[in-house]
Amino acid sequence: MAKVHPNAADPERQPPQGDQEEPRQPPTVLTVWRKSLLFNCHGFTVFDANGDLAFRVDCYAASRRRAEVVLMDVAGKPLLTVRRKRLSLTEHWVIYDGDAAEPKSRPLLSVRRHVSLRSSSKAVAHVTPHASAAAASAAEYVVEGSYGRRACAVRDARGDAVAEVRRKESVGDDVFRLVADPRLGAPLAMGLVITLDEMFGAGRGSARSLLRRTWSV
Repeated sequence: MAKVHPNAADPERQPPQGDQEEPRQPPTVLTVWRKSLLFNCHGFTVFDANGDLAFRVDCYAASRRRAEVVLMDVAGKPLLTVRRKRLSLTEHWVIYDGDAAEPKSRPLLSVRRHVSLRSSSKAVAHVTPHASAAAASAAEYVVEGSYGRRACAVRDARGDAVAEVRRKESVGDDVFRLVADPRLGAPLAMGLVITLDEMFGAGRGSARSLLRRTWSV
């Protein structure tokens, strides 16, 4: 039986030696399991490259009326909150810092599903800094590829990948790799995965959906 957690991180290419370039931090490689470790819950369990628990998402079946999903650390501390935006012409989510119920929480990113009549477009979603966070970060991203096939990337304006979802061999679609560049960070990368899973996951439109569409920010 294949293991959910990785035995080791993906092999990384060594950057060319040079005197003018500063050394870059390596990306964070995570293994994402589309399942909560708690009984009767939906969510995610995320392991780091050593097989240790890194993040968790636990959505109780009795809480389907909640309009949000909370990304937590190992101890259960809220890191990010994902909420669906109401009255939007397209599917639209907002990612908040920490627990969105707290007064000090602030919106960080807006995520909209890509809508286009051009079937050749690779884009599936667009990520922009929220108005209140634009001063801190003006970075905008586009998500390209297929989340359903576990083969998509979050790219910046130059086309560089700041996060990638990759298939993990021989374990099915519910277990996959998430590679997060330090420029985006692992928590935000996982927040985007939660959003993409609601947009394109197998449970979309059913009781398994993590975010209820009839409730809103």
